[in-house]
Amino acid sequence: MTARSLVIGVTGNIATGKSTVLDYLRSKGALIIDADKLAHQAMAPGGPAYQEVVEAFGKEILNPDGTINRKALGQIVFADPEALRRLERILHPRVFEMVKEAIAQAPSPVVVLEAVKLLEAGLSSTLCDEIWVVTASQETQLRRLKETRGMDEAQARRIMAAQSPQAAKVNQADRVIRNDGTLEELYAQLDAIWADLQRRYPNRLGDLARRGEQDLEDRRNRGAPETSLE
Repeated sequence: MTARSLVIGVTGNIATGKSTVLDYLRSKGALIIDADKLAHQAMAPGGPAYQEVVEAFGKEILNPDGTINRKALGQIVFADPEALRRLERILHPRVFEMVKEAIAQAPSPVVVLEAVKLLEAGLSSTLCDEIWVVTASQETQLRRLKETRGMDEAQARRIMAAQSPQAAKVNQADRVIRNDGTLEELYAQLDAIWADLQRRYPNRLGDLARRGEQDLEDRRNRGAPETSLE
């Protein structure tokens, strides 16, 4: 973590509402770092993990243009737990370094790290000031997967069962956000947490507020429509 930025790790299982929490933090001016996107960059030709992944899993995973076919790679690793561990041993150290660099270069005083696998691997303590876990009951997860993603119950349960238990994530959490209710109830929790952050980290959150005020003043000077970070 940097001396300047407050780094928050956000994780949660499928259909718990993690994306909504990330959107809320983005609206506050936080910079979101998506470790999955960094992993894709790491496996791109010339990336720090590309050659080792190809050597580990064979040229059969390559597209004609030399890029890694992630679907073909996924079929290998998700059918074989040891192959998945081998891939993670290659990727995690590279992505970890990429995340550290992204945090160090972050222009925002608040950085949010979306990196489920890094957090599960126990690497969060050296990256994050706080870990937030978004949870929901299995009944809520099932309902959301069926209503918003069109899954049948059997498919939804298979995906849920493939993820690590929510309890394991909660055990690492500094804050647990329970999201079984309405959007308004979720925002009420987040507003309370944000207010607590302002009390705990007045300098860094103050920098974010001042930056928002400056952005607003700049838009006024340009004659642009006024929008609020809130």
